[in-house]
This record gives sequence, structure tokens and C-alpha cells, in this order.
Amino acid sequence: MAAAALNSSRLFQGNTSSHSAECRSFVRSTASRSFKLKSITATLTAAPAVGISETLSKLKKQGKVALIPYITAGDPNLSTTAEALKVLDSCGSDIIELGVPYSDPLADGPVIQAAATRALAKGTNFDSIISMLKEVVPLLSCPVSLFSYYNPILKRGVAQFMSTLQETGIQGLIVPDVPLEENDTLRKEAADKNIELVLLTTPTTPRERMQDIVEASEGFVYLVSSVGVTGTRGSVNNKVQSLLLDIKEATNKPVAVGFGISEPQHVKQVADWGADGVIIGSAMVRILGDAKSPEEGLKELEVFTKSLKSALE
Repeated sequence: MAAAALNSSRLFQGNTSSHSAECRSFVRSTASRSFKLKSITATLTAAPAVGISETLSKLKKQGKVALIPYITAGDPNLSTTAEALKVLDSCGSDIIELGVPYSDPLADGPVIQAAATRALAKGTNFDSIISMLKEVVPLLSCPVSLFSYYNPILKRGVAQFMSTLQETGIQGLIVPDVPLEENDTLRKEAADKNIELVLLTTPTTPRERMQDIVEASEGFVYLVSSVGVTGTRGSVNNKVQSLLLDIKEATNKPVAVGFGISEPQHVKQVADWGADGVIIGSAMVRILGDAKSPEEGLKELEVFTKSLKSALE
């Protein structure tokens, strides 16, 4: 469903072969060493931070659709999460969504729920995630957005939470369990810290309410493609095409589609329907969670990400 910024000479040149070569080289070097956070090297060069809105605006001018992968922090462990973020970035992701594991993830299906359970069982918490991100975000060329339920935010205090994100270089935030009518504090504190708070709309959202949501959303509008929780599906809800038209009549803000997008053909279909971004979550999470080893998971993640990127070319 951030901060580090776009190296426009890499990200917007449309050269998928350079992404592929860098991707292969990175994964090979990663697989040959132990997965320790301190081993992270400056494979990618830090650049001035570019926000989510600006990223999507640049892509739109290029006639491109954003690839937005999602992974769960701490599954199978935080060291692998650090390496996965770098793999996703070097393989051409335009924005990366990182989930904060939570014990009661109401919006998530069984794949992401299981990943969150595994991550929490290994001691992953917000503080350890932030420590990891402080090391990794400066190495990335694309912005990172956190996906967090409200309780971890409330526990730390909204203002302090947003300050922490800003200090870490995170550019965006998605909070799926706070309705529009109750997110004034979140929106204010996020705006004060230059964090783009992305809001969600669904196929069952009434049109008037959808218009209020897209007006309040920052970064992009997150269009949930189907009723229910996250998870891979055999096809994309055909209603998405008309929903995209409805949203684009109400706003000029970019719209990214998520929930149930799990294959290259899904990505291409949604892009052809007019989406500005495509979010892939459960399929990414399953690759890392089901792999026999972190090294194998990263290699499979590389292959899958390249296939999705190719579908958007």
C-alpha cells in the first residue's frame, strides 16, 4: 500500500538492461557474504531526497507507470529486509512500501499476516526497523513509504512518530485503520514533517466520500482493487478501470492500484487502464517468506521484480 532519492540518470532513462545487470551483480555479491546489517556497502549513491509526489510527477512526464513493491520488515529477518530493499531499488522500483509488522493486521490477508507473525516472533519492532532504515535509506535511489497500523503510532505519540520518520528519511506513510473523519491529527503532523500521508479508497467507497478522500490524500491515492484483505488473486477486478476514471475525474493526483496485483499481466493490465502506479505486496512477501534461504529469496525477488518492471516498459 522514504527519503532517498531518485538518481534520475538511472531511474528515468528507461534502460532496463542496465537495471538487470546491476540487479544480477548486486544479488550475486549479496549471496556470497553473510547477511549482517553492518556489511551493507554503498552499492548505490545517495542523492538529494525526492518525495513521492515528485517521483510520480517525473514518471508521468516520461509516460511511465510507477512500480511500487511492498515487503514486510523483519521477515525472514531485518538483515534480509535491508538487502531486499537494495535489491528492489537496484532492479528499478520507483517507490518502496515497507510494512511495520503488527499483531492484528486487519487489512492484510494470510500471506502478510503470517509474515508479520514471523517477524514479531523474531523480535522485530519499530525501533529496530528504524535503526535498519537509518543505515539503508541513504543508499537508495527511490523513496520509501511505511505501511503501519495506528496502534504503533499512537504508542509513540503521533508527533514523535512523524519526527522519527522525517529523521530517518522516510517520505510517505499509509495507515489503513484510521478513517478519514479521524485522521486530522495524523494529517497535520505528517504535513508538519513533510511526510506524505497516503489515503485509501475502495470499490465500495461512496462517490462523495471518495472525493473527500482523494482531496485529503498526499503523495498518491491508493485504490484498493478488490473488497477484502490483501492477497494474490487470479485476476484483477474489472471494476478497477471505471474506478480509475471516477477518481481521475475528481483529482489530478496520481492513483496507484494495490491488493491482488501479483503477476506481470496484472501489472500491465492495470497500467493500460490508466493507473499511475501499481502496488505488489503479497507476491513479494511470499517469495521472501517461502524461500529456503535468504540468498535464494533475494535471487527470486530479483527475477520477479525484473519481470514486473518489464511489464511496465
